[in-house]
Amino acid sequence: MDAVRIFDTTLRDGEQSPGFSMNTEEKIRMARQLAKLGVDVIEAGFPISSRGDLEAVQAVAREVRDVPIAALARAKKQDIDAAIEALEAAAEPRLHIFLATSDLHLKVKLNMSRDQALEAIDSMIRYGRQRVAEVEFSAEDAGRTDIGFLCKVCSVAVKAGAKVLNLPDTVGYAVPEEYGEMFRLVREHLDEPGVTLSAHCHDDLGLAVANSLAAVRAGVRQIECTINGIGERAGNASLEEVVVALAVRKESFGVTTGIRLEQLFPSSRMLTEITGAQVAPNKAVVGANAFAHEAGIHQDGIIKNPQTYEIIAPETVGVPSRSLVVGKHSGRHALRTTLKDLGYEPSDAELAEIYRRVTALADQAKAVRPRDIVGIAHEVIRRGASAMAAEASSMA
Repeated sequence: MDAVRIFDTTLRDGEQSPGFSMNTEEKIRMARQLAKLGVDVIEAGFPISSRGDLEAVQAVAREVRDVPIAALARAKKQDIDAAIEALEAAAEPRLHIFLATSDLHLKVKLNMSRDQALEAIDSMIRYGRQRVAEVEFSAEDAGRTDIGFLCKVCSVAVKAGAKVLNLPDTVGYAVPEEYGEMFRLVREHLDEPGVTLSAHCHDDLGLAVANSLAAVRAGVRQIECTINGIGERAGNASLEEVVVALAVRKESFGVTTGIRLEQLFPSSRMLTEITGAQVAPNKAVVGANAFAHEAGIHQDGIIKNPQTYEIIAPETVGVPSRSLVVGKHSGRHALRTTLKDLGYEPSDAELAEIYRRVTALADQAKAVRPRDIVGIAHEVIRRGASAMAAEASSMA
């Protein structure tokens, strides 16, 4: 199968989002975990943004030797110089140069013509290639760039020496069909087998993962994403969702990744610990409810065969175990299983009474805690034992 490379930008695009800043030690710690996870590239920062960020990229480059390290730079000499300085210690450095290409960005943000943009792309990639062997070019706002001009941009970037072309959906505007078609048209225009196309999607419409997967179908072989989907505004494509989708639907996509799936949950937990930002309970793959079941019908199916309601085992992605949540929607089978795990084996009559009390409590509370179940079970079973003792005494 073809391999899709995972370019992790948690430490760069992810860190740019409000509330997700990391100091140097935290970046190093996260970078080591990303290497353990098996990502193919770690984008460690945007060195021109601050001296601290430059030094953080330097530190990551020194500490993490078995994964290529990338640094971001605008198509400006001072940016490129800062990125190259930050990458000097990297075993495998990658210079990531970007320039906006949509007419909106060129006119409003950069005050540049298309010809000026092409000249900047050509000259700055050539400048970077003099000192770094691997250069990636990103056409910022590619999703809203005129396709004819985008094809011209890509040709210029490749001729200048870029080996990776990233065509991002910078503002999360694209839908899967048109995003995939953009890559197909660019591939047909380029006809360059040695160039890797890359997708970088934002989640403003909740389509970042879907767009990334559509790009894979269109021949893209690098996905840029972040742990927990953090990033600017609504975030980036979620690394864990992308790689698990490719793994679960391997026959459909026909590709594989080098990600060690069992490290997904530990990576997510480390990021939440570092940033203090918890993921939503219903977050796919790593959310607290991703492998939790409350509905009685679902719980009964899970007890009989987990595949009835789980398309991947929790242990596969590093989650210690699934949970059968006792609540007002739960069934007796799940309650009996929970009670057994807690050390109780009630009779059918005792189970019926415990179930009645637990569901009554669940109607009043948002959650029934294990200690609540223990208290109810202890009281019901103790009363049952007392009643049996009293009956035996009266018969004597």
